[in-house]
Amino acid sequence: MAIPFNAAAAAYGNASKLISQTAKPGTDIVAKADQGNDFANMLAQSVQDVVDTGNKSDKMAMDMVNGKANVVDMVTALSQTELAIDSMVSVRDKVISAYEEIMRMPI
Repeated sequence: MAIPFNAAAAAYGNASKLISQTAKPGTDIVAKADQGNDFANMLAQSVQDVVDTGNKSDKMAMDMVNGKANVVDMVTALSQTELAIDSMVSVRDKVISAYEEIMRMPI
């Protein structure tokens, strides 16, 4: 039985577009997802939280370079960003795995 990887790739591509849209300044993905259902809102909020954590970490690193922050705060912010990204990747992998499992189910 062939697994339709095109659908999984399309879902991954859509998630990638969502993430790249949030990287643009002034873009709030949560506002765009309000038209969708609850799962879409939850997913959009999660992506926005990861982006916000990354922005906070970037700001903390720049403050460290400028001498306005201490090393412990910067390392903590970087660790939180790494944990958020790892969690998002883990969830993405589980969603793709679940989708592939559903596609293998007999009708």
